[in-house]
Amino acid sequence: MAAVPPGIRMLVSFDRDQWYRALTFILTFLLYTSFHLSRKPISIVKSELHKNCSPVSEIATLASSSGSPQPPPQPPIHADMDCSWKPFDKKNYRQLLGAMDYSFLCAYAVGMYLSGIIGERLPIRLYLTVGMLSSGLFTCLFGLGYVYNIHNMGFYVFVQVANGLVQTTGWPSVVTCISNWFGKGRRGLVMGLWNSHTSVGNILGSLIAGYWVSSNWGMSFIVPGIIIAVMGVVCFFFLIEHPNDLKSMYAQNTSPGKRVPTKSWNGVNDGHTEVYHQYKDNQTQSYDTELLLPSDSLCVPAQTVVVVKRESEPSAISFMGALRIPGVIEFSLCLLFAKLVSYTFLFWLPLYITKTAHLDAKKAGDLSTLFDVGGIVGGILAGVISDRLGKRATTCAVMLLLAAPTLYGFSMISEFGFGPTIGMLLVCGGLVNGPYSLITTAVSADLGTHKSLKGNARALSTVTAIIDGTGSIGAALGPLLAGLLSAGGWDQVFYMLMTADFLALLCLLRLVTKELTSSKSPPTSAVELKEH
Repeated sequence: MAAVPPGIRMLVSFDRDQWYRALTFILTFLLYTSFHLSRKPISIVKSELHKNCSPVSEIATLASSSGSPQPPPQPPIHADMDCSWKPFDKKNYRQLLGAMDYSFLCAYAVGMYLSGIIGERLPIRLYLTVGMLSSGLFTCLFGLGYVYNIHNMGFYVFVQVANGLVQTTGWPSVVTCISNWFGKGRRGLVMGLWNSHTSVGNILGSLIAGYWVSSNWGMSFIVPGIIIAVMGVVCFFFLIEHPNDLKSMYAQNTSPGKRVPTKSWNGVNDGHTEVYHQYKDNQTQSYDTELLLPSDSLCVPAQTVVVVKRESEPSAISFMGALRIPGVIEFSLCLLFAKLVSYTFLFWLPLYITKTAHLDAKKAGDLSTLFDVGGIVGGILAGVISDRLGKRATTCAVMLLLAAPTLYGFSMISEFGFGPTIGMLLVCGGLVNGPYSLITTAVSADLGTHKSLKGNARALSTVTAIIDGTGSIGAALGPLLAGLLSAGGWDQVFYMLMTADFLALLCLLRLVTKELTSSKSPPTSAVELKEH
């Protein structure tokens, strides 16, 4: 008989729960990758919406100066093929582009506070599916502006606002799902690996948008819109919100003759609990009984098992109740400034490279992906270090302290060729996105299951939404300020980013002091998340 291949032996060594945990990890990773994939095209297309019109102007001047009569030139199918795309052909194009970013991010910030509260009260799978399908629709609508030659600024602002609102369904939903499946043990590492979906989505979005940006920038939006809509359908069919959902399904599939509910039993069953009568044999038991009876194949005498269930599920936490959780306000304010820096790079880095390095839109978009590659490494390192030390705030503070001078170095070195620029992009990406990644994932999950909640796991989505919603205010302000300040020179933009980094550091000083002065406490990884 031939030996079983080692790969098959490895596959069968995993139990059912491990396979479902892996499925949830991969699926939520891909789902949020598609969210960021659909956000990235606007930063790539900016350099195409406003182009250098001098060649067209020169042709028009030569034609008007020649004395020979010529037929009037035929208007091009799309004006942006020869010049800028109206209304972004004006001198205030930076402000107009910044206003589009601000429309999306301001709507995202406002919607995020409501999204977490709504998400606690609706099935996550359905809530996320509707959000992804709607986001796909509005992303495609932006691209259809090219197809149907739409030059109305109000149309693009409306699409951005609507897309910002529906995209708020994503983050609280996926963080809640992944936290339901993974406990606090090595949460920083797991979340660091998982949160690389942000950078992976940015990279894929840049590559997809860059492929069509010079020939048909409408497709730079339509293709990502289709992708996120398809992933929404996948979410509907495959996302498992909580391990208990599976256990309930397996319990319902057991033989109905094996479970006999009784209506009353003095001292235990008073109308709020149930008593199940179950016999141990070689057949599958219901989930509640499996927890109490032996799992081996030995037969045991018939016995009555009393399962006392809680009277009701814990109620969802209020907004003010979530704010009272220790650390929520500090980390929320820190994320406001950290996300300001990260999203300024997300929306303006390709245009900055285009203007300073004199590259076309596709090459600038490809080069900007290195910032996200550094972000992947930085997020993972932040998670591993904070797991080992058990000090989330201190880890964030050190990276923020190093990020500010690195940003200044990038503004200086980027003028000295590709080699130094590539290196600084990687370093900046790691130091900027490391704290951002840690706060939005592991820190949010820790605070959402804080001991002050006394096991109420329904606070996780609300806490996540508060932290990310506050951060999204900074994400809205950063690109807007960049659009206003860049008119006076890119140096002012980098001074603004360095100031934001220092302010983020100041927000964590109290928590850092508390971590460093506290008695030797076990790392966070030593505290296991209570099953719920």
